[in-house]
Amino acid sequence: MQLFPTRTAAHLSIAALSVAGVGLAAREPAIVGWGGALLLAMALARAVTLVSVARIRAAGFEMLWCGPRRVVRTTRGTTLEIEAEVRNRDTLAARYVKLRPIASSQLDITIEPAAGEVVASGRLKVRVLVRANRVGQHGLHGLALEVHGSPGLFEVPLTFANPFGVEVLPRPFAAYLTAPRGGRSRLTAASGRPGRARGEGSDLRELREHMPGDPFRRIAWKASARRGTLLVRDLEREERDIAWVVLDASVELWAGPLGRAPLDLAIDEAAAICARYLSRGDRIGLAIYASTMRAWIPPDQGPAHGNKLSHALITATGTHDASRSDLDESDVAVRVLEHLRPLDARGLSDLRRGDLDRLASRADAMRPRAPFSPTAPEGRSGRERTLRRYLAAYGIESPPRTEPERHEAGFALIEALSQIARQKPRASMIHVVAPAPSEHAHEKPLMDALRRLSRTGATVSWSMPHFEPALEPPFDPPTRTDGSQPEEVLSGPGRAAWEEVAEVAAEAVLVRTRVAVGRSEALLRRLGVRVARIKPTTPRRAEAASEAEAR
Repeated sequence: MQLFPTRTAAHLSIAALSVAGVGLAAREPAIVGWGGALLLAMALARAVTLVSVARIRAAGFEMLWCGPRRVVRTTRGTTLEIEAEVRNRDTLAARYVKLRPIASSQLDITIEPAAGEVVASGRLKVRVLVRANRVGQHGLHGLALEVHGSPGLFEVPLTFANPFGVEVLPRPFAAYLTAPRGGRSRLTAASGRPGRARGEGSDLRELREHMPGDPFRRIAWKASARRGTLLVRDLEREERDIAWVVLDASVELWAGPLGRAPLDLAIDEAAAICARYLSRGDRIGLAIYASTMRAWIPPDQGPAHGNKLSHALITATGTHDASRSDLDESDVAVRVLEHLRPLDARGLSDLRRGDLDRLASRADAMRPRAPFSPTAPEGRSGRERTLRRYLAAYGIESPPRTEPERHEAGFALIEALSQIARQKPRASMIHVVAPAPSEHAHEKPLMDALRRLSRTGATVSWSMPHFEPALEPPFDPPTRTDGSQPEEVLSGPGRAAWEEVAEVAAEAVLVRTRVAVGRSEALLRRLGVRVARIKPTTPRRAEAASEAEAR
């Protein structure tokens, strides 16, 4: 158990040492005794704090989440409220000065009340307000409570490890997945565009005279008897679009402020396209690629298919794989060790330092308690896959790697388009949500793939992510390895100079990006592709739009 002195305790200790030093210099036993008494009182206060906190822990001081579910769904950019309960089974009240969350950095969390008192043999309800700025499966690992001992001179942090999962959906899927279902069912065709056409269906088109080749089961016997000539029922069927969404999930597209990165906007755009086709009853498929193919979902329709698409957008764009993560095996092991220690009954005291095999075995045994059940991410060994799967299961973030993969992603896009051209039934619409190709090595293969699609009658539309929101100031000043900021950029002229340099650098990058995007758009238009830019939406407007669609 670790104890931390409060500011009052630090001041008293400094005063006691100063008084004792003055007494020794003046050779006055009374002054030395007074300073020593203060130091003895501080030691007694520390011992009393240890005893009181140990008593609270032994009596059963715990934290529980209210509600039966361990995973909740929310939409990117919205605020979710979760209730928790802190219970004190001791006969003495426990006063805490700070209640802070232990959660993924992708979540903005506010706790109310942040300070207070848990009465003796009572419980305290706290509200946890979670704002999710990025899609994915994120973990709320527990709460940390800083308790004051009875003298109030020392603080003891108490950590409650109680994993909770927050699954963040793209904004456009919220209205579709929560809308009520039902109504008259319709027969949908396997291919083609929206419209009415002759064929096997349930709707009557007309009554016409019998022609050679008409099946007998279509003969309208009563109408034929009334008119004295053989008539048949001509039916019609409803044709629907078969569309594909092809999304580029390269790791460099995660660069930028949380919620304003190009991939944040691209995922929302892909989800909006999918939701639009699903709401019309069309069939929609999804291909997510980076340096390799990340997800491939054939076209289908219905709410179950919508859930499958949203899950792919959440998980396939993640960075837990070894090829997409900036963490090596040792870094992953450190994160697993820190997270697993409070959950383990013995606190991993029997685990030798550096024994990664045993750590992986212990982590795999603890994985059933996790809120999520992901597939094993890519790793260089079975042990590394197990450790990375633990991170994904508990929603522990893994930062994207810094090396770009745009060159390999270009060839993956060409392969995806070629495979769609070979798919049956034929696609009628393909939406590519990706930056335009910037290398000449991709131009000719991409042109060949687009020609094959045009021969099948498909229309290709290209939506380019908006890079400017990720490049606009303000930027956060640089930080040290411990997360603190240097003194020269905290305030005053140092921070003003940093903001000026950041603004100039951002403007230079913006100009260069606009030129590159203009060249890419011209290249795509020469290839006969419809080009559009993804318009960024502010969180407030997105929330209002989602609520309006839900109503």
